[in-house]
Amino acid sequence: MKALLTVLNFLPAVDWLALLVFFVGWIGYAAFAKRQSQFEGTLLAATNRERRRWMLQTTYREVRVIDGVVVQNLSTSPSFFASTTILIIGGLLASLGASEKATELVHELPFAARTSNLVFDLKLVLLIGIFVYAFFRFTWSMRQYTFGALLVAAAPSSEAFIEQNLSREDFADRAGRLMGMAAETFNDGLRAYYLAFAAIAWFFSPWAFMAGTLGVLFVLYQREFRSDVLAVLQSDEPRSQK
Repeated sequence: MKALLTVLNFLPAVDWLALLVFFVGWIGYAAFAKRQSQFEGTLLAATNRERRRWMLQTTYREVRVIDGVVVQNLSTSPSFFASTTILIIGGLLASLGASEKATELVHELPFAARTSNLVFDLKLVLLIGIFVYAFFRFTWSMRQYTFGALLVAAAPSSEAFIEQNLSREDFADRAGRLMGMAAETFNDGLRAYYLAFAAIAWFFSPWAFMAGTLGVLFVLYQREFRSDVLAVLQSDEPRSQK
């Protein structure tokens, strides 16, 4: 009990509240978005439908060079972000090693909260943790796209689907789902990047931290559930010209 009180006294109550809002908001929104992606009306669900259609069209093509190019292009985004994340983590670790000078610099900023070096280090550790999580999600997304490329390369020829009475639908379901998992993992990493901006607001005040968290979650919700891109993806299929 005494140890718990010592930990609680480490930060003011409003800072603990800001951390609670941050983690509950992040975890809660991620769980909500994942559950909603199983239904229509979300950006991930709409793009997953197109991924399945893409994989179904792959079974009709003899030459699948275009499919390999598309998979490679999709994997470049998580690769780029993974490399960038390593640089960010390195910069944050360098700041952690020179936290005294960094603290003095932050104190010179207007409206920045005056905190001890230990609390400042805790804020840096939070940012490092966010980007470490993002790095693991980006690298896992890269591997999942590699697995998807293997499925495309190992797919039977279009004649084999007919001659051996193979199910194109089953292949499209499996390959499309794997591509969707890679995209969802990449989205987790991007979400961490967005929330890192909210965590930066903690250097100014815990109230700014909470406001930034709620603001970022609102932006994420608008883009995933209310964006113009989603409206386009949900629009009717192209009709044949008469």
